[in-house]
Amino acid sequence: MTFIGFMVGILALVGVVAVGFKKDLPGAAAIKAGLLALAAVGFVVGLFKWVFFYAEPGYVYHVRTITGEEKVVSDVGYNTYLFGRVNAWKRAMTVQAVSGDISDISAENDSSDTSAVIPPLSIMFLDQVDAHSEATVRFAMPTEREAFLHLAHEYRTPENLLRTALLPAFKETIQATASLMSAEDYYSGGRTEFNSEFEHQMERGIYVVKREEIITRSKRKQTGSANVALGTQQEEYGDESKTSFIVRKVTDENGQPLRKKQGFEEFGINVVDARVTDMKPNQKFVERMQLKQKASADRAIAREQRIQEEEQRLLAIAKGEREVAERQAQAKVAQIQATTEAQTEKQLAITEAEKIKEQATITRETSQINLEKARIEAETQRTLADAESYQKRVILEADNALAQKLEAEIRIQELWAKAYAKRQVPTNVFGAGDNAGVPVGSDQEVKAFMQMLTLDAAKRLSYDRNVTTNKTR
Repeated sequence: MTFIGFMVGILALVGVVAVGFKKDLPGAAAIKAGLLALAAVGFVVGLFKWVFFYAEPGYVYHVRTITGEEKVVSDVGYNTYLFGRVNAWKRAMTVQAVSGDISDISAENDSSDTSAVIPPLSIMFLDQVDAHSEATVRFAMPTEREAFLHLAHEYRTPENLLRTALLPAFKETIQATASLMSAEDYYSGGRTEFNSEFEHQMERGIYVVKREEIITRSKRKQTGSANVALGTQQEEYGDESKTSFIVRKVTDENGQPLRKKQGFEEFGINVVDARVTDMKPNQKFVERMQLKQKASADRAIAREQRIQEEEQRLLAIAKGEREVAERQAQAKVAQIQATTEAQTEKQLAITEAEKIKEQATITRETSQINLEKARIEAETQRTLADAESYQKRVILEADNALAQKLEAEIRIQELWAKAYAKRQVPTNVFGAGDNAGVPVGSDQEVKAFMQMLTLDAAKRLSYDRNVTTNKTR
């Protein structure tokens, strides 16, 4: 397009020159003006690439114009650089250590998201176990003019930044992180701690550490058994010591760990993401870990078997205790039942005795009440009798029992009258008279006889037929 534009512009200029030589040509001025416009358009098209460039998204551009002007372009779209030079820097560069095909470092032309791809890094853990690690770190480039120009002046191209700053920092940091822990610690649950330490050191700097050797002695005494003459009194051998190495972080006076700052920090480059994606130890360590896992599995199985045996023992003990408890419970139930029955019988006997006692008390009280009642009734009867006797005595004393005597007299006379009326009398009575001249068997004789009987009865009853008067009255 550039070449075509220039050719069109040159041909248009040639046409303008040719028209100038033919001044008598009709419409020469108009043709000349058109050819000049076409030449201008051709030269503009030809020079467009050397004047303008298109800013892609996700990039920051370092622009140097022909006049010596230097600027930073981060907006998307066409911008001028006036026959100068343009360097494209990705806003975020990624350093990645992965397995597989490895491509050359090409920051501007790489179409993928990865700025640099390297093989897995060989690292060495604290316990001298080597491994191949795969990790990814993403760096954010500064977008401020001063910081970006300082970065561009120092490293000139993104490739130089990757080779001389980012890749060395990446490798050094992951090696330093590996020296903080052993491989056994990493594969025994320290993976997250390793990743966290790697990220912190990439962001804030590498820890300043100090390696220390620690000798741990066992309190268990080991004795030899080679000398049979010594029997059980063998001599001690070996110190049962274990040497281990630890790495301690050096701290300042405030207790904060000292760090070696990352070189890219002074250029405003920030770490936005850092992670360890895979760790592959050497084959010997893998075999050792497999043996350890097998031993651990065997211990776990033995532990489970021991627990099972212990559970069986406890089950047997529990069964025996349950049977004993059942027997004790049955005996206790029988004892409680017998005790309850005895207590019930006792309570019933006590209740019956209390009932009898209460009944006796009630009977005694009733008897006392009846006795009092009888006594009161007797007193009442005696009082009534005394009153009646007194009344009768008073009456008798008042009229000398005249009414009673009259009643008795009437009853006597009635009886003799009835008896006299029913006597058997012969029709003819023969007899001589007495000295008084009363014939034998006459009515007068009978009457005299009856009077004699009445007097006799009154005498036997101490009956006085005479009526006396009360002299006191």
